[in-house]
Amino acid sequence: MSLVSRRAGRGAVAFVLAVVLSVAVQGAANAPRAQAAEGCAGAQSDFNGDGIRDAVITDPEATVSGKARAGRVHIVYGGGKGTAELSQDSAGVSDSAETGDQFGFSFAVYDANLDGCSDIAVGIPFEDINLGDSTVKDAGLVQLVYGSPAGMAAGTLGTYGFRQGSDGKLGGGYEAEDWVGYAVAAGKSATGVPFLVIGAPGEDGGEGADMGMFHYVYGVNYDVAHVAQDSTGVWEDPEPNDRFGATIAATDRYFVVGAPGESLVNTSGKNIEFAGGVIAFRSSVNTNGIPAPVFGMGQGRSGTADTAAQAGDQYGSALAMAPYRPAGAATTTDAVLAVGVPGEDLSTTVDAGAVHTYHMKADGTVQLLNWVDQNLPDVAGEAEAGDFFGQRIAAVNTATNVVSTAATMRFAVGVPGEESTEEYPEEGGVQLFSLLGAPGDADSWISPGNGIPADRAPRMLTGMGLGAAPDSLYVGVPYGPAGSRAVHAFAWNTADGGAPAQSWKPGEGGIPPENVAFGTSAR
Repeated sequence: MSLVSRRAGRGAVAFVLAVVLSVAVQGAANAPRAQAAEGCAGAQSDFNGDGIRDAVITDPEATVSGKARAGRVHIVYGGGKGTAELSQDSAGVSDSAETGDQFGFSFAVYDANLDGCSDIAVGIPFEDINLGDSTVKDAGLVQLVYGSPAGMAAGTLGTYGFRQGSDGKLGGGYEAEDWVGYAVAAGKSATGVPFLVIGAPGEDGGEGADMGMFHYVYGVNYDVAHVAQDSTGVWEDPEPNDRFGATIAATDRYFVVGAPGESLVNTSGKNIEFAGGVIAFRSSVNTNGIPAPVFGMGQGRSGTADTAAQAGDQYGSALAMAPYRPAGAATTTDAVLAVGVPGEDLSTTVDAGAVHTYHMKADGTVQLLNWVDQNLPDVAGEAEAGDFFGQRIAAVNTATNVVSTAATMRFAVGVPGEESTEEYPEEGGVQLFSLLGAPGDADSWISPGNGIPADRAPRMLTGMGLGAAPDSLYVGVPYGPAGSRAVHAFAWNTADGGAPAQSWKPGEGGIPPENVAFGTSAR
């Protein structure tokens, strides 16, 4: 898996999605909508309804039934109650495992049918659709797998498929390389309506290829709104290679969609290709029949010319959000957004990377909090060419029932190109910060052999697998030595080189030993 395409020159930037593999598979038809289960406790990320948080670990490159890169998702039940394995060959899951699908490339957890048990929406962006006389390659699919006290996809629950096409819930037409499900995010709005946001960054249109779009699925009847950059009130115009929908992050009040290929015009009138942008929406449908747009922006701005953008920055390549309760508010009315800019050059240091953090207020306004990079005062490390700081981000509010502080608002930045010695190029690592206050006030660093239990090796790309839960930061180590592949749960206040509180490895604790990229993502 290549980290990201490096620049051939300032005017010739190639945008590469994280993994784009050719596949030859058959799409799944939509299953009937699920019936609500009984006996679920209503806890977050609780698939079996016992009131204890469960963990999700993906291996989208796993071989299933002899099919390479078919993909697999592991559910680890909390309280030591075993594991469940999901693939397109699992009982109750529609379709079948096929070469190159990458089931689990993305996922989102929420209670889709409001029965009190968590469900998982699994992105399969490289799913092919077999039309009988032809095959639409990489059209994409999202499968919603229901949880229940009887297990995942148990009984009459099964799964529900979202795909484009005349026979698909999302409507529209099948197109090759739409990559439906490349990114997904989900939640429950402030008024209690469940929602799922499905990115299709390869969607083509009249203006050209790969402009992108997303589908907003809301309510227990799965109503759908379709949003592109030419939808009413949405920032910027659709352009080739925008890849709108390549990244998505959500809280209960807002969600933000990235367009890391967005080209912008600076104050000198120059078109900056692959500068990147993000667009924010409320989790409620407006009179135009789409989620209400709030703002759109490039680097450090909203609605005005962007003087900071550079070609190939790819602002919005990673997104993370956490609910935020400001002083004087009775609840978490606001949010803090972190935007990754992994292609950011720092002076002559090419692709060093950066992250911007923003306060998204209840009134819809946005305020820049910090520009974060490894050259800032008191921040550990030093920015180097090819670090790609910000290629992945995870963010959390560890205590949503109190006024937020620097101690409760935390985020982690993946730095997969980091290397401390020439012996281990692109070994990678993870840097932890507070979302509030100066970046150097509360940062720490973990990496293989320095807190992360793993044998050091070249091209481990540590930091590519991050996930957030209120009590833990999940760090996956999917690449490098086979014996080091694992997911580790760290406390959010972990100091430099601190050890994980819990780890999961293939072949241990009921997890099957077979794996290819165990821990590509986790939560």
